[in-house]
Amino acid sequence: MARGDGPLAGMKVIDLTHVMAGPTCALMLADMGADVIKVEKVPGGDDTRRAVPPKIEDEAAAFLVMNRGKRSVAVDLKTEGGKEVVRKLAADADVVIENYRQGTMAKLGLAYEDLKKTNPKLVWCSISGFGQTGPYAERGGFDLIAQGMSGLMHITGEGPGRPPCKVGAPITDITAGILAAMGISAAYANALKTGEGQLVDTSLFEAGIIHTYWQSAIAFATGVSPGAMGSAHPLNAPYQAFETSDGWITCGAANQRTWERLLTALDNPQIADDPRFAENTGRMANLKELEEVLTPIFKSKTSDEWLAKFEEVGLPAGPVFDINQMHADPHAIAREMVIDVPHKTLGSAKALGMPVKFSGTPQKTDHGAPVYGQHTREVLAEHGYGADEIQALIDAGAVISDE
Repeated sequence: MARGDGPLAGMKVIDLTHVMAGPTCALMLADMGADVIKVEKVPGGDDTRRAVPPKIEDEAAAFLVMNRGKRSVAVDLKTEGGKEVVRKLAADADVVIENYRQGTMAKLGLAYEDLKKTNPKLVWCSISGFGQTGPYAERGGFDLIAQGMSGLMHITGEGPGRPPCKVGAPITDITAGILAAMGISAAYANALKTGEGQLVDTSLFEAGIIHTYWQSAIAFATGVSPGAMGSAHPLNAPYQAFETSDGWITCGAANQRTWERLLTALDNPQIADDPRFAENTGRMANLKELEEVLTPIFKSKTSDEWLAKFEEVGLPAGPVFDINQMHADPHAIAREMVIDVPHKTLGSAKALGMPVKFSGTPQKTDHGAPVYGQHTREVLAEHGYGADEIQALIDAGAVISDE
């Protein structure tokens, strides 16, 4: 049962994941039109249902934002009836996603090697802390751990002598989910051509590492590990945030052309004639001095005044928004990145929209996050269970339905 008209309409996904990385992956696939059946554990379902406060009425805000566009089936995988439900769901599925610790699915008899015997075209995606191979494969992993071990916490923060600082968002969780969706899409395309599925394996650790491209390039070339620079860039200057008289703005003078546009906007001959700042090499070598020169100038006007000047000369720049300001920004709204979606009990709920747009296969997000077990009866009926069989599973505690 396709749930949308996006480029992945017709793809059936069994989502055995919880919390962040896996649900991000499934969210991306659902946004592109896949029918995502979220198999939630018994009791309680996805742990984000209990990530409160905050709540919107009786629903956890964290769950609502991560799980729109999916259908919820509550299944107890410790029961034989529950295991058989998953086997039936996977028998004609295109994709299964899981983010349990290594070996968990094998112990349940629900590993890729088990399920591909009846469904050779199945694409199986495992998202974990450190991947399925290597010396750390059996370790559990969280975003905080991955940020530390990938080098991200070393390059994030105010600068030398300051404590390690993580990126504010759970960036390795979210990136791992996006990487998984990319890998699944590639493996699915291959399965459509060959009839053969495969195992897709990514991790939070690798998701963190790929954010170090610039810093790794520097380390490869020099042998020196770059450290934190606040909002500044390790290769270009000035490319950072500056304080104004009433807030903060970002200034993207990332190359010689944009530096010259900044000079035009500043209208300051002293800076323009300073040989230390004539080329990017000098600006990077004298970054602290450059910041000391520019900071009082930026503080002399309001954010709006500077942004208007930069707009006139074509210099990339922008305000530093808080989250509420971002939600209210007209461009975020125009790009449908802040949306309202229907919900069974709430009527509607705010959500973040699909970050990729398709001209030929547009996808309209018109399904909110499900309540726990909302689609258990519906999905089981689609997979050949009669009404009496479904009720028997419910009575035995193998599945839970909200109806």
